[in-house]
Amino acid sequence: MQKDAIKVIDRNGTHLLQLINDIIDLTRIESGKMELQRQQTKINDLCENSLVLVRQQTFNKQIQIHLQITPTLPDLIIDKQRITKVLINLLNNAIKFTPEKGSVTLKVTSKPEAFQLNSANTESSPNSTQTWIRFSVIDTGIGISQENIGKLFQSFVQLDSALNRKYSGTGLGLCLVKQIVELHGGKVGVISEEWVGSHFWFDLPCDDLLLRSSTPTLPIDSVDPPAQVTSEAPIVPFCILLAEDSLPNIKTISGYLKIKGYRVLIAQDGEKAVNIAKSEHPDLILMDIQMPKVDGLEAMKLIRQDSALKDTPIIALTGLAMDGDREKCLAAGATDYFTKPVRLKQLAIIVEENLRVAKQSSESYQI
Repeated sequence: MQKDAIKVIDRNGTHLLQLINDIIDLTRIESGKMELQRQQTKINDLCENSLVLVRQQTFNKQIQIHLQITPTLPDLIIDKQRITKVLINLLNNAIKFTPEKGSVTLKVTSKPEAFQLNSANTESSPNSTQTWIRFSVIDTGIGISQENIGKLFQSFVQLDSALNRKYSGTGLGLCLVKQIVELHGGKVGVISEEWVGSHFWFDLPCDDLLLRSSTPTLPIDSVDPPAQVTSEAPIVPFCILLAEDSLPNIKTISGYLKIKGYRVLIAQDGEKAVNIAKSEHPDLILMDIQMPKVDGLEAMKLIRQDSALKDTPIIALTGLAMDGDREKCLAAGATDYFTKPVRLKQLAIIVEENLRVAKQSSESYQI
């Protein structure tokens, strides 16, 4: 009972925080104070990184998710963080309103034909020769009636139907999507049919210089996490061992860590975790406590018996959150403790902090 109450409080707190952040962003845009941090961005990376962040929801509902990108698309000059927010918002909505075992597709194509923005500012209207990149999120969800489509992109509007009331939301997400896209000089739209599904899309202008210099790429139809991104500098990434037996958790956590620049090793039981730790000497270990063959507590004790691993940071992951769990984990050799469900941003902060402390300790020891 207490655990259920905590989950409700946590869910409501997350909902409130999202609402506050959306209001702040919307206020900045409407007051003209939001400045875009434009940078050259690869479309493949943009899409794959966005899919990683919604992967857990698709596993929970057994939804098939597909990524289709037309070959030879150029890079875009965009605010990567905010366009990622647009994609995540549309993907989250699609997943939320799609029944179990349905499908969601993220599709990216070029759109050479022009359109005219519904804007009083004719100076920012698209050029008739402008090439556009269209992002489409297509689902097999509950769909939207024609009478409600016109309300979708308004502030604080949620459609008034029994089905829509079943799902929580801020009523600001699609309004923010529209504002961010239009701030980039683009346009949004939707085609939908009740009980069939919805097709949300947005178009972004493509820089002609980048279009001419684009190189062919392989077509993509997958949702695998992106490969390790390497910088020009020969920096060896930190290596993290993820000991976890849940496939959805493995894909979500490892995909996110790879986006953050880490090299990730996987062990799906405690015995393998011990063996990999001893052979590979990772910089940090994420250890699920409830592991097959050898549980996480015993695995940590065995790892600590290796003198080369006695100072390696180990973050214990547990979904139990019972009294005394933290103390048991620390006594078994954990340096930190994290309760499931995993919040990726918080986990990344804990990982970075533990790696920083370990590096400082190592440097002090060498001196």
